[in-house]
Amino acid sequence: MRVAVGSKNQTKVRAVEEAFKRYEARIEAVDVPSGVSEQPFSDEETIQGAINRAQAALEKCGAEVGIGLEGGVQQTKFGIMLCNWGALIQTGKPPIISGGARILLPKEVEHRLLVGGELGPIMDDFMNKTNIRSKEGAIGIFTNGLIPRQEMFLHVSTLLVGQYEYINRLETQL
Repeated sequence: MRVAVGSKNQTKVRAVEEAFKRYEARIEAVDVPSGVSEQPFSDEETIQGAINRAQAALEKCGAEVGIGLEGGVQQTKFGIMLCNWGALIQTGKPPIISGGARILLPKEVEHRLLVGGELGPIMDDFMNKTNIRSKEGAIGIFTNGLIPRQEMFLHVSTLLVGQYEYINRLETQL
């Protein structure tokens, strides 16, 4: 099985590799645009970014499955929450969608997002580190390392694989 991932971010690629391990899948990581804002600011926009990445990766590689993983934020009455979504696409079928963990972001980060900042660079500056999005991610920072970004995207990817298996099993029974 060939699986195309719509990102070369290693936290995303390793999560997909782990989720598809039982298939001994060949994973191809490709840079593709999300087609949404640099900082998705709603569930809908973040989901659309994941779908766009999955579709673009599928088309670019000619793989059997395209996977898109997208991180964003969602404003709520409680504050801004971190959100993460994934999409799995096969040619001619509707996308399979799954979501991941959510946490409330600190007010210092929220304020910088509200004035137009992007979470990755904000986190680098906030923590005085570089490229947090390719390492532990905001989720890793704000869970004190208990849930790193790769593990969060592994959860989303595993949800996609489980739905993929369920749908394919149903189709073979019909």
